[in-house]
Amino acid sequence: MKLATFGGDFSTELGVVDGDALIPLHKVDPGLPRDMTALIARWDGVKTRVADIAATSRERIALDKLRLRQPILRPGKLMALGRNYAEHAKESGSAPPDKQIWFCKQGTSANGPHDPIDLPRVSDQLDYEAELVVVIGRRAKHVPPDKALDHVFGYACGNDVSVRDWQKMTQQWVIGKGFDTHAPFGPWITTADEIADPQTLGIRCRVNGESRQSSNTREMIFPVADQIALLSQAMTLEPGDILFTGTPEGVAMGMTPPKWLKVGDRVQVEIDGLGSLDNAVRAEP
Repeated sequence: MKLATFGGDFSTELGVVDGDALIPLHKVDPGLPRDMTALIARWDGVKTRVADIAATSRERIALDKLRLRQPILRPGKLMALGRNYAEHAKESGSAPPDKQIWFCKQGTSANGPHDPIDLPRVSDQLDYEAELVVVIGRRAKHVPPDKALDHVFGYACGNDVSVRDWQKMTQQWVIGKGFDTHAPFGPWITTADEIADPQTLGIRCRVNGESRQSSNTREMIFPVADQIALLSQAMTLEPGDILFTGTPEGVAMGMTPPKWLKVGDRVQVEIDGLGSLDNAVRAEP
């Protein structure tokens, strides 16, 4: 299934995406959660009901008539993995790492699949990073790699937007990766049962229609299962937590000269089977 959050700034609902339309769950069954994290936490008890609604309901809203939000408005954790594709590490001037390099993006970074990305007032070095996003479905602590994917609820497209000069200010990347609006993801969550292997997905990024990134998740240095296993040794991963899993080569920083994002640019991120993001760059309000 493809599960989406939709609505305005002050009221959102959940729906199942079916082609170019959405089935609003709460309108059909007011007893279902209206918050994605709550739905994920209760999934084992409600998935049969949700599947039945998706199969039988005549309620439909055209996708182009509503605003899709990021599937989880404020994730409890929003973790991101750096330099997880060898060619991206090289274009960044680094050797491929032998250990996972994790950092946190902020809750205020979370952004919708079609909402604007802010060009900060304090920098013009705005960059894109197409990434596979993993959504945790079951509590995970000290999980071995061979059991790690059992804890995945689903997958989405993501863009780890980065402010490069701020990222390089210190050895810690958190501030340069944590600006408001700089973690668009979605457009929905594709449940894990629809993705046989998260390490076989084509991943692409275009800027104003120009191809910038084109790779496959098989090129990850550390696959998704290893990521979950490592993180779960340090922290309890909970339903609705989000993992950005690294970006392939082709970012603006790696070009000569760098092709930084500008106001009016459109960034599209697409992953096989997961849909796409389409975000315009605007000046920070």
